[in-house]
Amino acid sequence: MRKLVASTLVAAMTLSVVGCSQSTGSQPASGGDGSSTAPAAQAPAASEGNPKIGVAIYKFDDTFMTGVRNAISKAAEGKAEVDIVDSQNAQPTQNDKVDLFINKKVSALAINPVDRTAAGVIIDKAKQANIPIVFFNREPMPEDMQKWDKVYYVGAKAEESGTISGQLLVDFWNSHPEADKNKDGVMQYVMLKGEPGHQDAELRTKFSVKAIEDAGIKVEKVAEDTAMWDRVKGQEKMAAFLAAAGDKIEAVLANNDDMALGAIEALKAAGYFTNGKYIPVVGVDATAPALKELEAGTLLGTVLNDANSQGRATLNIATALAKGETPSKEMIGFDITDGKYVWVPYKKITKENINDAK
Repeated sequence: MRKLVASTLVAAMTLSVVGCSQSTGSQPASGGDGSSTAPAAQAPAASEGNPKIGVAIYKFDDTFMTGVRNAISKAAEGKAEVDIVDSQNAQPTQNDKVDLFINKKVSALAINPVDRTAAGVIIDKAKQANIPIVFFNREPMPEDMQKWDKVYYVGAKAEESGTISGQLLVDFWNSHPEADKNKDGVMQYVMLKGEPGHQDAELRTKFSVKAIEDAGIKVEKVAEDTAMWDRVKGQEKMAAFLAAAGDKIEAVLANNDDMALGAIEALKAAGYFTNGKYIPVVGVDATAPALKELEAGTLLGTVLNDANSQGRATLNIATALAKGETPSKEMIGFDITDGKYVWVPYKKITKENINDAK
């Protein structure tokens, strides 16, 4: 009888131990210190819960990227655990953040690169650890995108936003003869550019002017300078333009809304937007602060850069990859071009269709 009781107790203890080990199945094989006995090239073991995704933003105090990261957080609800970090506009800092994510054995990476030309280094790190990666908003070089089949990109075609920016000024110029203040038939404009060498800055600049010229309007560049996507810098540069050229300026093109808002502040300080004194200002992104100026009539128009869709598509692709799945249109809501690229379309926003942006 005693043997039978002892056998029963041993069996019960064995079942208890098995049950406990199953409940901690998400722990690495080597124990609770985060290390693993598996080779470095193996993918991190998926947990029983939602996959963990490491997200690095080029800098947190960018208005548009704030919208994207908020969209990522919202899209992750119930799907994934996201750890979103600030790269502080420094590529070495972002590289360190990526190293930390890899050491934490995240299931996927989502990276908004500080320097698009440095994406290759991040891809090499991710590939070695077999952690899939999605870049967003700043497109890596084409040759880097081909390094691995687990690299994707989510963004928008910058030339499209440039074209729409130019079209906004074309529409205004053609419907407001008074816009040609000196009656010379030439649109005298100033350009506020984003970061030098950034593909969005270069293409928005080029294609906005091209759209005006393609409409048969002659243009003259009065001034151009970089304001680094920044509202304060935009205000400073616009104030300098006004000091140098004054009423010669007939239009303002800005590569993003923050710089456009800075330009508007400088124009307000110079007496514009009162008593019929007006210069059309165009931006890109359709941020909430820009929409307020659009309603007030100080911003002529902007271009919807869909932060919500970019964030949602980025999160959905990263989640699919983290689960070992192949992303598809059904998963993310957008076509995948060349097996790697998701292009979110831009949209022209004026006071008439402002609700489309809201």
